[in-house]
Amino acid sequence: MPRTAPPRPTTRVRRGRLVALAAVPLVALALSGCTGGSDQPSPTASGASGDCKAPESGSLSDGVDVTGEVEAAPEVSFDTPLEVTSTQRTTLVEGSGEVAGPGAVANVRIAVYDATTGAEVTSAGFDEGQQPTQLTVSTDYYVPGIVDAIACVPSGSRTVTVASAADMTTATAGEQAATPTPVVIVADVVSIVPTRATGEAQPPQDGFPTVELADDGQPTVTIPPGTDPPSDLQIEVLKKGDGPVVPDPANVTVQYQGVNWTTGEVFDQSWGKGTPTPFSTDQVVPGFAKAMIGQTVGSQVVVIIPPADGYGEAGQPSAGIGGTDTLVFVIDILAVA
Repeated sequence: MPRTAPPRPTTRVRRGRLVALAAVPLVALALSGCTGGSDQPSPTASGASGDCKAPESGSLSDGVDVTGEVEAAPEVSFDTPLEVTSTQRTTLVEGSGEVAGPGAVANVRIAVYDATTGAEVTSAGFDEGQQPTQLTVSTDYYVPGIVDAIACVPSGSRTVTVASAADMTTATAGEQAATPTPVVIVADVVSIVPTRATGEAQPPQDGFPTVELADDGQPTVTIPPGTDPPSDLQIEVLKKGDGPVVPDPANVTVQYQGVNWTTGEVFDQSWGKGTPTPFSTDQVVPGFAKAMIGQTVGSQVVVIIPPADGYGEAGQPSAGIGGTDTLVFVIDILAVA
């Protein structure tokens, strides 16, 4: 939930998830103008591949020498420079877990190398103690070369992708400080992020709105009729997950629904938009961040946010939020990086 608008994916947030990668013009991981629209492919809890399409292997990807165990930092060598006209991908280790199908969010460890010089550009998730990063299998969020490295891949797999310069750029390439060049990508797909909280159910607390869940996990929030909202921030845990604790700050992936206490209406939500939403806790209104920090992955929380911890006296007119409106969010905490 950004400070100036309801919580939607943005270029800034996406780049923040892979700071080192996004800071290098060679690897334009994030697309600007992410829509998160309902026309995107819908992820499934099983990661079913659906109409998955992945690049074929070729002499270039087959010729990259990669040593090391899956999830351990790879040792990579290849003849330079590589002349890349089209993207190729070779599966080095075939996993047997859930598949990173279209629209799925995958926990990934990834390393990127300059195909011209052989130098490592950057990596994410391979440093000791580092959590995997989350990548969405969609070119609505990432350049095709990054998506090709993980699309249709079973969890537990390691792939090597030789991506063309064309597949490492976007329509906003003019924003880049340098022209993208071909890269070699080693990607380990660790697991698929669930689409809903999976923690153990907790008893509801008095004074909170009621929350009913559809079969797919989408909540319906009912505000207590004729009841004034509390004047201070209130947090309720409906499901207690057993995953990592969300630190401060953190990059998180969530499903969420926001309801205006005054009207009882939903003003924004990730449900029905194709994928869970990733963002940084330091780029959201205080109440939204407070609801997640210190909680565990897999949890579902309800937070009642008074104006002082939300949009303040200015409100958020574009979302129908007035300066005195209290907000209620149901948040499924799915992953942290």
